[in-house]
Amino acid sequence: MAEEYIRLIFGLKIKQIRTEKDLSLFGLSKLCGLSKSYLNEIEKGKKYPKTDKIIKLAETFDVPYDHLVSLKLDKNLAPIGEILQSGILDEIPLELFGIQQSDLIDIIANAPSKVNAFISTIIEIAQHYNMSREGFYLASLRSYQEAHNNFFRDLEDKALRCANSYQLDLSGKITSADLEDILKEEYGYTINVAGIPKQEELDNLRSVFVPSTKTLLLSDRVDEAQKTFIYAKELGYQYLEIVERPYTFSWIKYDNFEEVLHNFYASYFAGALIIPRAHLREHLKELFSMKRFSEKAFHKIMKLYNASPESFYQRLTNILPKDFGMQNVFFLRFTHKLGAEKFNLVKELHITHQQQPHANEVNEHYCRRWMAIKILQRTATKDLEYAFDIQISDYVDTDQQYLVFTSATKDPFKKDYYRSIGIGFLKSSTLEKKISFVNDTKILKEKVGVTCESCSLVDCEARMAPPKQLLVKEKHKKTAELVEDIMKQYS
Repeated sequence: MAEEYIRLIFGLKIKQIRTEKDLSLFGLSKLCGLSKSYLNEIEKGKKYPKTDKIIKLAETFDVPYDHLVSLKLDKNLAPIGEILQSGILDEIPLELFGIQQSDLIDIIANAPSKVNAFISTIIEIAQHYNMSREGFYLASLRSYQEAHNNFFRDLEDKALRCANSYQLDLSGKITSADLEDILKEEYGYTINVAGIPKQEELDNLRSVFVPSTKTLLLSDRVDEAQKTFIYAKELGYQYLEIVERPYTFSWIKYDNFEEVLHNFYASYFAGALIIPRAHLREHLKELFSMKRFSEKAFHKIMKLYNASPESFYQRLTNILPKDFGMQNVFFLRFTHKLGAEKFNLVKELHITHQQQPHANEVNEHYCRRWMAIKILQRTATKDLEYAFDIQISDYVDTDQQYLVFTSATKDPFKKDYYRSIGIGFLKSSTLEKKISFVNDTKILKEKVGVTCESCSLVDCEARMAPPKQLLVKEKHKKTAELVEDIMKQYS
């Protein structure tokens, strides 16, 4: 164990024993002869006393020396010990949320047994769902993005300064050639187009960066938009002076949270460079002022930028909450293999609060009426390169409605695989003031659920499984009614 955690566990034990004996720090100081401030630092895990001082504390508390120096904690503090020994607090990017690790431990240590039981439950849930380290990192990153409404002004400003410094076009006309010149001339890159070997295990890679020689290898299947994003991301790593980073895209593994965070920073920077905020904002204002939705107008804006549909949708999650005040927004990315029944939700983001469509870890069937699922089925069945649709999703069990835009594309890196990218906005009187076409009668309105197992929709032709959660609720309700009748009968 790290020395820091040994100090923390020792401090927790001292504080626990002192509290059990109803002693204040002042009182303990008088009994053992150690200063109050020194004892306070011991309890906070900042100091570890020498042997003679531990002996004094053991004599004062009337406990064995071995008990104090043992790393074993009593039952009510055992969950804290598990957390400290697992190193999980090193994995949580507490500093991003303005939390000091010592403060968190102090809060936990002062918590009643119910909180410790809660911590044990969280550990058990994580083990039950076999959450990987990468999964934990990505969940932390998502929380970080959501806490900032997925808008980072410093990255926006740096992308703008970079564009001005290298005289890049801020009207969405940046090309891969523009960025390739900068990488080669300014940062000494060697770029090998189609440099990734044609092997099945490498099929999913778009690029590989070799730091020792600043060599960037590309897959021969990346199109112009993907190449531009890769170059913009590499420029982001260099311009932001990022050292700790993943060297493959898509990533194979993350060794620590810094790599996850820096990968996000570079990706955000790339999006801000390729799709300039001010330029996109003005065109979105024109689109949202229209009384009727125009798919042609929507795609006209998309085509202004040398970006993939996913990059465009991701950029909307930066701009719309900040510049248009659209706070209740979700972003979803699904993948699907032709012929398979399963649809995988591989990326999600929720601004303000957890919106209705979200990932579940219990292998239930996502609602087949979701636009993201319907468009994937259509794209896969007809083997389309690109498809788009829009609908109002009306959630039957909550009465919440969402305006949803979705695009689907063929996956160029995996045979018979398809992916959809969608963005949705909670429909409200506020949204109606911001998007004039939100009540356009030509937009399909569809009753939807979250999963088939939890949906109460009657006679759904797309249902993949019975509503088992609701059937259980109905059974419990009936049982309660019968018990109530029995109670009345014998009262």
